[in-house]
Amino acid sequence: MDTNVKAIELKDLWRRYKDDGDQRARERLVLAYAPLVKYVAGRMSSGLPAHVEESDLISYGLLGLISAIERFEPSREIRFETFAITRVKGSIIDELRSLDWVPRSVRAKAREIERANAKLEHQLHRAPTDEEMSDALGVSAEEFQESLIKISNSSVVALDELWTVSDSSGDTVSLLDTIQDPDAVDPSRELDLTDMKDRLADAIARLPEREKLVVALYYYENLTLREIGEVLGVTESRVSQLHTKAVLRLKSRLQGDSFAQTA
Repeated sequence: MDTNVKAIELKDLWRRYKDDGDQRARERLVLAYAPLVKYVAGRMSSGLPAHVEESDLISYGLLGLISAIERFEPSREIRFETFAITRVKGSIIDELRSLDWVPRSVRAKAREIERANAKLEHQLHRAPTDEEMSDALGVSAEEFQESLIKISNSSVVALDELWTVSDSSGDTVSLLDTIQDPDAVDPSRELDLTDMKDRLADAIARLPEREKLVVALYYYENLTLREIGEVLGVTESRVSQLHTKAVLRLKSRLQGDSFAQTA
């Protein structure tokens, strides 16, 4: 189908659903954007254990897509695909969390690594090396790498959680949803969100070069871990480790202010 023709048809479906409440138009919108769910589920499944079926992720994600269609306002200056991806991911993450399949020991190790990274960065004023992290944790370099692999294999939140906040109803929304909102919001809350984005951008800029490149290729260029491995000339497992380290570093940096106050 010609791209322009498809865009016109989608615009008509949005009008019929939002203005007239046409439920058939809603169903056709779900079908039209269903490939978006498959795309998100495919990307997320690459970092999950083998027993997590991609078909299950698609089912969870469809609930997020339906929610996005119901909440989306076509008049806002945001592409629906951008708006929907956050809710599709959030729906999948919420369902996986409810299954509570991540071992407590893995969660505890991730928090331990975050705290160690925050402490070392505060002391060294730079990103610590793997050797420095291993020493701080009291483990060998091999054990540290194994921990990263275990965390990577059970981590589904990654940077997406850093970009989200809770609205007044308790629903999790993307920071993007707060941009160009015709309904005025609390100015102090807007400043908090701006500060959050600035801090995250600064934290990404201070990542080691290879970790920064992995973040850019994965979150901005939408490459898979396998494709990033081909670009960097390393294995997919190594890319997964770099991604995990980057996420843990960013989380610890965003918590760094509170650490500095208590240090």
